[in-house]
Amino acid sequence: MDAAPTVCYRHSDRVTRLSCSECGRPICVECSRDAAVGQKCPECAGPRQRTRVISARSMSHADLRTTPLALILIGVDVAIFLVGALAPDFDHTEMQQRFAQYGPAIAAGEWWRGVTAMFLHGSVMHLAFNMWALWLFGPSLERRFGTVPFGALYLAAGVGGAALFQALGSGAWAVGASGAIFGLFGALLLGAYRQRHTRLGQAVFSQLILLLGINLMLPFMVSGIAWEAHVGGLVAGMVIAFAWDRLPDGGPFVVTQRTIIALCVAAAGLLVLILA
Repeated sequence: MDAAPTVCYRHSDRVTRLSCSECGRPICVECSRDAAVGQKCPECAGPRQRTRVISARSMSHADLRTTPLALILIGVDVAIFLVGALAPDFDHTEMQQRFAQYGPAIAAGEWWRGVTAMFLHGSVMHLAFNMWALWLFGPSLERRFGTVPFGALYLAAGVGGAALFQALGSGAWAVGASGAIFGLFGALLLGAYRQRHTRLGQAVFSQLILLLGINLMLPFMVSGIAWEAHVGGLVAGMVIAFAWDRLPDGGPFVVTQRTIIALCVAAAGLLVLILA
């Protein structure tokens, strides 16, 4: 005989596969509350946990009220690409000549190229893939850690990717936000690993591992992809998330501490970029 379907402990008429990451009780989408350590039931996510309670319904899409920077970054990247495509006197070639990552130019002192290259993309597909990934990964991290720490994480991961490309790459031209995107991916991967003992956490972690494997294999199947930037950004994001995890949750200075940690990683990446 088949086992009876699992239903929400607060709504007996709703079948669900979700469960509270703290008490383990089954919960439906309406009862789910997003917290720093996963999804919780309303009781476990109450004020005594000192966590910010966000209903699952409000998590259905990103908006400027909760994730301003993620959407601003997408808008800036798209706007820069359109300027290069439509402006007759300042096309993509001119932008790359001035702002793309190029080993000899950085070695000559133009270190800022490791940052400005994050906002350039070589094709519509390149832009679309990176912005889709930013839309997918960015809002949840910005909600969880705060807008300023999220921005510092994004910057540090992008610089980390540029640093590894400068150290190990061929010295060719490089553009794109892939290093920063992989940094966000690394931070999410570490969070999913900590929650892997829950049913939902295990499913998310498995999906992220599969997605990571596919993306890391792409440079070996498609030419012109800077795998060094991907790995550098991934490592930077995981290092930052690991350090953030050691901070007290909800402390009075946690936002400042997160930002300082990410900026220290960005400074280390910038130092490697210059010296490499």
